[in-house]
Amino acid sequence: MNASTPATSRPFLLSLGPRRFRRRLVLAVAAASLATSGVAGADATSDGVAAATRAIAPYRAKPVFTAPGAAFDARKCAAGKKMLSIPNSSANPFLKGIITREVIVGQELGLQVQEWQNQGQPSQWAQGVEFAVRNKFDIINLISGVDPKTLEPQIRAAKAAGVRTMTSHFYDPSQPANPLAAASLPVGFNRIGKLLADWAIMRSNGSAQILVIKSAEVPPTEPLMKGLRDELAAHCPNCKIVNEINVGVTEWATKIQPSLQSALLANPSVNFVIPIYDSMSQFVVPAIRITGRRGKVKVATFNGTPFVLDYVRNGDVDMNIGESLDWIAHATIDGYLRALCGLPVPKDIGVPFYIFDASNVKDAGVPAQFDQGYGKDYVAGYRRLWGLQK
Repeated sequence: MNASTPATSRPFLLSLGPRRFRRRLVLAVAAASLATSGVAGADATSDGVAAATRAIAPYRAKPVFTAPGAAFDARKCAAGKKMLSIPNSSANPFLKGIITREVIVGQELGLQVQEWQNQGQPSQWAQGVEFAVRNKFDIINLISGVDPKTLEPQIRAAKAAGVRTMTSHFYDPSQPANPLAAASLPVGFNRIGKLLADWAIMRSNGSAQILVIKSAEVPPTEPLMKGLRDELAAHCPNCKIVNEINVGVTEWATKIQPSLQSALLANPSVNFVIPIYDSMSQFVVPAIRITGRRGKVKVATFNGTPFVLDYVRNGDVDMNIGESLDWIAHATIDGYLRALCGLPVPKDIGVPFYIFDASNVKDAGVPAQFDQGYGKDYVAGYRRLWGLQK
């Protein structure tokens, strides 16, 4: 007889025939095992929620500026120089916001910044590089989604003409930059994926059933998704990615909403939608409303685009991992000018992440602005670095 069988049960069990005894014993052991596993499962879920909550905590504090390098005469480096910024699509409000701020920051330093308007077609990106060469630009800025691999012949021609092609807000630090890039300012996309998972774990109390919307052709999507999956696997035994909807950047406006509507109707258990780049949210929010899931499905995303912060304030989006677009503009120009002047380039873009939710989103303005809610520490920091103030 198994020692774990309660003594009070033994006479009853012994009164049964051998076959019935064995059956009852197996059932008793199985019940004990299920009870034990239930306690272990509850502990694992509770521990995972606690771990996710701890991981989120540092990103609720206001960002603090850290100098990316030594002070230098930025105006001297920028004097008479021109930069052409090529976004992956001019329809992306996040990228438009960064370039708008680059133009303003550049004016103060004497750097002329211009956007190459495009609709997300690689042939248009190539035309932009050729335009920069013909018009004697000094820097080509491939920003957030323009893969140098698709433009290698044009980048080689630009390099031969003395034009430096650089990338910003594109690679994860784990990804090697294209060797033709004169400089690269990566962003912690893997960390973002982990934070998105942590938020879903915390807000669902360890029961997130997630639908992800992604654009797989954008290289940093891979490390972001890896971070999300790894964090769920590490901290949430009851969480699951129910579906991944892959939509190319140029198809966001036509495919995200109908695809998400169909997926939500087919998967009533979904309680979290994660559009990994927040400009997708303009098509996500209507899909959730139309399917009657507002209030039942939470949305968590990344970038801090102002109109999406307005969604947070209105209750349509639960959380947005923000980056100050103005801070990104400062950091991009700082890194590129350092490269132009032969100074060491920062290892990454150096813009801290900051979580916005219902508790603090009003700090971003009503309506939200590109540079509000993050503090102004970085503005004074860059001005000191660039020799504009003491």
